[in-house]
Amino acid sequence: MSQTRPTAGSSQLIRQLNSARVLSCMWGRDPSTATELMHATGLTRATVLALCRELTDQGWLEVSENSRQAGQYSKGRPALRYAFRAGASHVVGVDAGQHRITASVADLRGTELGTAQLTLDPEPADSPAETAPLRRAQILQTVDTALEQAGLDPAQVACMVIAVPAPVDDAGASPEGLNPFWSQMNPDLISLGTDRGWDSAVANDADLAALAELDLQQSSNTESFAVILSGERLGAGLVLGGDLLHQPRGGAGELGMLEHVTGVGSSHGLGWWARHLAREALRTDQAPQGPLGALTAEEVTSEHVFAAARGGDALALEIVDQIADRLARICVVIAGLLDLDRILVSGAIAPALTGVVEAAREKLTHYLYAPWLEINVSTLGADAVRRGALRLAVDRIKAQALDAAPPE
Repeated sequence: MSQTRPTAGSSQLIRQLNSARVLSCMWGRDPSTATELMHATGLTRATVLALCRELTDQGWLEVSENSRQAGQYSKGRPALRYAFRAGASHVVGVDAGQHRITASVADLRGTELGTAQLTLDPEPADSPAETAPLRRAQILQTVDTALEQAGLDPAQVACMVIAVPAPVDDAGASPEGLNPFWSQMNPDLISLGTDRGWDSAVANDADLAALAELDLQQSSNTESFAVILSGERLGAGLVLGGDLLHQPRGGAGELGMLEHVTGVGSSHGLGWWARHLAREALRTDQAPQGPLGALTAEEVTSEHVFAAARGGDALALEIVDQIADRLARICVVIAGLLDLDRILVSGAIAPALTGVVEAAREKLTHYLYAPWLEINVSTLGADAVRRGALRLAVDRIKAQALDAAPPE
């Protein structure tokens, strides 16, 4: 009986798949010998050595110190060790918020090499014709400052991911018409990277905050959770069964429906509500006593409210109680619908929300039976969205790694 020999095309496909297996195994890993890679990939020594040489020629790997120099080999011929080249290329992650833009440059391990931040004018231009060019210029300015801090030039970047507080479809665009804010936040931002020859993506900020939380997990996990970004506006990133939920139109996690939820009434964030409720109280004829009473309505911020609550201020504690009730009802909507394991409150304001979250946990028991549900404050704070953007950028480069050699 004759045997069918593999064709040139099938042999090339097998080689490509094996090469992908080795590179995936080496990505971010400590320097390894061929023997270690044989055990990790199941490939033969000859195949591993050939693929390591090929990946080294492409620039993804480099020959590291041999096993004897590393103190792991004492007799005979020392084995070569191969190392992943984290600096083979670089990525940019941008958190392009409404009031602040932060950009970081990182290597392919996600190690940040340079970060820059730009605080935006709280009174932006009214005209879309003025807003779009200004926002695009501000983002590029922040990116270039981060590159300068990292000592890199644009030619050393392969990918940029920009996070925006708006739904984003698979083409990187945000809806127009219904909510003008969305298109103001994302005026064709995907072209900022493509114009420089970079692989580019625009994504929802809450989705990327959820991706950053996934990155914190040390092992594979199949839990389902939501990350709620809550500053001026609310948005949620959803992880179901260990995978980020993303729909082609980008609408998953949008919380505009909260306008129709009794006791919530809007998609304003917890920071917005803290400031709004404090200002309403301070504008009354009888100014409250305590730290908040010493401020004018124009002066008070959400930070003032949460700090005063920690000090026992009566008005601040009342506001925190109202905000906690809103958060509990929001958790009922999200967790009750999706049967989640936990909810994380994230964003720059998150560290100040510990008291709010603690109170929301107690209130939740009156609205929903879910004794397994955890509600916590994210440990990432203001870094969550930017770190998620960097994670996505590295993932995109990894997925494309075998299509071309990295830039020099």
